[in-house]
Amino acid sequence: MKSSELIRITLLFLGCFLMLQAARSQKWIASPQIITGETSGETITGYVFQDSNKNGIMDTSEKGIADVLVTNGLDWVRTNEKGYYEIKVRKDMDLTIVQPSGWRVPTSERMVPQFFYIHKEGGTGYPMRFGGLPDTGPAPEQVNFPLSREGAAGQQFSCAILADPQTYNNDQLGWLRDGVFAEIMEADYQTGDCMIQLGDVVGDDLDLLDRLLELAAVTSLPQWLVIGNHDVDFDAKTNNDKADSWRRIYGPNYYAFEKGNVLFVVLDNIYYPCGEEDLAHGRMNCAEDRPPTYNGRLTETQFTWLEGLIANTPKERLIVLNTHIPLVSFSVAASGQHQTDELTRIYEILENREAVSFSGHTHTAENHAPGQSFEGWTENTGIEKTLFRHIIAGAASGSWYQGDFNVFGVPMSLQSMGAPNGYFHVDFDGPVYRERYIGARVGKNRGQWVSLNTPGFREWYDTIAGWSSRQISERDPIPPFSVNDLPDTKLLTPEDFSGGVWLTANVWAGSSETVVNATLSNGKVLTLERTQQGAGESRNSGSEWADPFATVRQLSVARYAFQSTLGEEKAQGHELFTGRKFGPAPPQPQGSIANSNMHLWRIKLPELPLGVHTIKVESTDRNGLKFTDLITVEVRAERPPRYWRQEMWD
Repeated sequence: MKSSELIRITLLFLGCFLMLQAARSQKWIASPQIITGETSGETITGYVFQDSNKNGIMDTSEKGIADVLVTNGLDWVRTNEKGYYEIKVRKDMDLTIVQPSGWRVPTSERMVPQFFYIHKEGGTGYPMRFGGLPDTGPAPEQVNFPLSREGAAGQQFSCAILADPQTYNNDQLGWLRDGVFAEIMEADYQTGDCMIQLGDVVGDDLDLLDRLLELAAVTSLPQWLVIGNHDVDFDAKTNNDKADSWRRIYGPNYYAFEKGNVLFVVLDNIYYPCGEEDLAHGRMNCAEDRPPTYNGRLTETQFTWLEGLIANTPKERLIVLNTHIPLVSFSVAASGQHQTDELTRIYEILENREAVSFSGHTHTAENHAPGQSFEGWTENTGIEKTLFRHIIAGAASGSWYQGDFNVFGVPMSLQSMGAPNGYFHVDFDGPVYRERYIGARVGKNRGQWVSLNTPGFREWYDTIAGWSSRQISERDPIPPFSVNDLPDTKLLTPEDFSGGVWLTANVWAGSSETVVNATLSNGKVLTLERTQQGAGESRNSGSEWADPFATVRQLSVARYAFQSTLGEEKAQGHELFTGRKFGPAPPQPQGSIANSNMHLWRIKLPELPLGVHTIKVESTDRNGLKFTDLITVEVRAERPPRYWRQEMWD
């Protein structure tokens, strides 16, 4: 072996060792110090202290930390100059502190922040599928919360914010590991950064949560989790019990923490099982004769808690709300259940504050700038226009792990507005933030799909859509077209131009501030128009408004047809969700199609002369981030034959 090669390998191993040591240095494994003893049962006391030796115990030499917020899930107090607090005991409460800016709390081995003590006298009180909460007994005499200085992060840090990993089984945990988690592992996250998972962390089976936390912990990022509607105890009798297993396995279902000049607020807007109060808001899915289900809203306790939190937060802080169900959404604008009731109350609490919300649930990437409006918002949330930015963070599972496999063995699972499965990378600098959507395993410099919507595409799309709309018993089991029947959309004729050819750009994190331009071969610059302006209009839907790039991959999925002679029954076709079977059957459309979109731009192309043309498409977002794609377009007098010309050899 050459000496230069030996040096290169040595340096590579040294670099890997140093990276591993840096990752390990971020870990501080400890938990709050619980001291039991005789108490009145009416209040609980303790200290928030600087844990200099990081043993989780308040030693006599260690000092308390003043002005740290402590809450019982309803009331708020601050620690005094010695770090001491006293607060009322609630029979069912999560006693938590707000990690103060410049400090950090320890974590568990699974990188779960340890800032809480779970208390529920009597426990859940009845058997639950996933265990619920045991009886915690009387409140302890003291709970002491350790803190350590944050280190170098300061005002600048980054967070990986992802929604809906929604793993229903262990195979899907493997896809999450090799998809979004692998992408995060390869990103340049540092000590002081964070990961936020915006609910539906698992898909109904809470026994999967421990393995998921272990996989995510490899990133060495503290894991701040939001509870989703697929993370609750479905056998809960009341909303007060629905998060009991979650609280036992992970921790609180609502809380807050600070980093830099940012207050992160995690809310639980899953009300399960919903009932009379929800019916009064017109949520007919909550009627007594319906199966138990959820509604998107906060409890009165949380409204009081949030009001107290914001009142105790400096005006200059950026407020980042984190929920599972979106506060507002384009894709479910007509639904009350899937947006948040009484959003006006949240707006009142945050009046004159700099804020942004992140959410999940819809499996769409949506970036709503202040002032946006869509039909259905006023009726279902009470607001007419957005007061601050609302971001729906796509889905780590994409479109529920549907679609064909990519080169990494993970389903492509393009979402219902065409974005790939992925996550939002957000950089914070003081109260300023810059967001970017990262598609999993599609390349770090990619942020859009560019395609052509042609007459041939629209005929192909409409034919399959018409077949899909019929009852299964009334249609041919074989679809009328597969992807093999789609004409080449980048080979055009004058006849295509006369029927209308649209250049489309699906900018995954695009908002009303995004500008998209196309430069033709002759140097002419065209400005594309957003297909949904966000001016109070309803959804545009159908082949004319579809993203051809995504729908081509969604309307003909070969995975339905996979069969084997020795494989087990569940491996025939494929299984998704709670054991639902798909196939074996001829290639079929997946369940969600990018036929309606708030981040699609388009322009009708002028007729191009015969020959080969290049078109450069460039999008620029509100932060100046640019994405550029080049496509090659052929214009022929007529379409040449598609297939092998056997007649030339006969």
